Amino acid sequence: MNVSVGGFLFIAWAVVVAISDCRARRISNSIVVAGLAAAFGCAFLQCGPFGVSPAQAAIGVLIGLVALLPFFALGLMGAADVKVFAVLGAWCGMHALLGLWMAASFAAGVHALWLLVITRTRLAGLVRHHGATFELAGKRSTPYAACLTVAASAWLVLQGLTRVLR
Repeated sequence: MNVSVGGFLFIAWAVVVAISDCRARRISNSIVVAGLAAAFGCAFLQCGPFGVSPAQAAIGVLIGLVALLPFFALGLMGAADVKVFAVLGAWCGMHALLGLWMAASFAAGVHALWLLVITRTRLAGLVRHHGATFELAGKRSTPYAACLTVAASAWLVLQGLTRVLR
């Protein structure tokens, strides 16, 4: 196993999370557990795409869980979002979590604004839009776990580009 395999595992997991979140606004525990197992497996085999040790992965999980748990407790975030953030802590380490959180929150804010604009323009009859607007069961929401995994995937790609350009 080498770093490219770890990177492939991470991207595959991130894609599954993003698709599940966008389509159903639900991420099964089996997807979360698979990501956690892959992250720790890569950490133990020293083939993770972010170069995280097992100790860093464990600390990342705890920090990721504790950081977003209050938002879940207040009803502002789903449990899957918190669990995915914890798994990202295992993949990326705690040092990356603040940046990932900020990037994902920015993306989620842009998505929420887009939903507001498209909803208002449809109501006013200004725009005829028949495509999906991330509406599920009559509720508009942002797939935050997808935003998190896209931010982490973009960071991985940027790291790879930086290495190639050196």
